[in-house]
Amino acid sequence: MNYSLELLAAAGDVKGGEAATFWILAPIAVLGAIGMVWARNAVHSALFLVITMLCLGVFYVLQAGPFIGMVQIIVYTGAIMMLFLFVLMLVGRDSSDSLIETLRGQRMVAILLGVGLALLMGMGLYRALGGSAPKGLAEANAAGNVTGLASLIFTKYVFVFEVTSALLITAAVGAMILAHIEKRKEDKVSQPERMLARFRPGNYPAPKPGPGVFSTSDSVATPARLPDGTPSDRSISKILPTRELTSADVAPKGTEK
Repeated sequence: MNYSLELLAAAGDVKGGEAATFWILAPIAVLGAIGMVWARNAVHSALFLVITMLCLGVFYVLQAGPFIGMVQIIVYTGAIMMLFLFVLMLVGRDSSDSLIETLRGQRMVAILLGVGLALLMGMGLYRALGGSAPKGLAEANAAGNVTGLASLIFTKYVFVFEVTSALLITAAVGAMILAHIEKRKEDKVSQPERMLARFRPGNYPAPKPGPGVFSTSDSVATPARLPDGTPSDRSISKILPTRELTSADVAPKGTEK
């Protein structure tokens, strides 16, 4: 009991590097949380949440909880959030559907309900936990915080732990199944069909000339020249702007003979 009282007394005395770290990372965590909700791009929203989770992991370490801090950074930030990004990349990150309101005013109602729920939960937690002294903290940490957590996870809560891991695996497999596109048999193109399409009249079956071939420069943006001297549009990518040759580039190089 005395140990718990000492912890409560030390909790209100935050000085030095711990206070400086908190005042630096706390605004970043809040901005990351706001950006997670405010971002229209799902990938950007997930990255904002990663920033907030990293800040929370540092806070746990500062509060003498290295195990939960490392779990927050390695498991939640490094594994689960990367799983979220993996699912987003598989399913797609198009946010055009979310910008269309099927019910008029639903966003404002959702914001008001969210703020009300946050206030209700905050008041409930304050009334439930405010002014109460923790009990059993010294007994739980008698053999060390990591040992106490490990004994609870792998004895009392082992079934819940395994169910959670199975749920995450099921979510990953389900995302891959949803993102997989099965082609119909009539849509699959066979090798003879590919050959006939390639040699169909009007196509160019030969390999495309490389950039800079038979040209006055070796730049990747300089088109190759055809036998009649005209530039070949097939030799450079459409996204590359054609290089404007200088007078030194177009001057004879002495290799024409």
